[in-house]
Amino acid sequence: MGEAVLQHIANQRGLDVTVDSAGTAGYHIGEEPDERTVATCKKHGVPINSYARQVATSDFTKFAHILASDENNLRHLESIKPANATASVRLWGSYLDGKPIPDPYYGRASGFENVYHQCVSLSNAFLDEVVGKEDS
Repeated sequence: MGEAVLQHIANQRGLDVTVDSAGTAGYHIGEEPDERTVATCKKHGVPINSYARQVATSDFTKFAHILASDENNLRHLESIKPANATASVRLWGSYLDGKPIPDPYYGRASGFENVYHQCVSLSNAFLDEVVGKEDS
């Protein structure tokens, strides 16, 4: 959901950015997003069309920013970050309120709605900070 929302908001702002997502574990490689994620995105007019993949060491030089959903994922990303990494690796929530993105998988549909709104807020905060710095 984070990938879809961030890409959608960047597109709405007229920004040419590449957004991708990857898990720190390989549990769902090749799978489509959870149907509740897809339904939530479609409800809000956010296109979503991706397949799960696991983060690769090449991501640390391919992308300028790597955003972790929570502290566990941030620690894992930091532990696999290669010495030649050029990407900024941060908790996504650090651009706004420092809060992690909860995993709504085992909860109710309302959890997906809450995560959607959090991703919107985080996307705007991230883009405000990053675009602002790049324009300076």
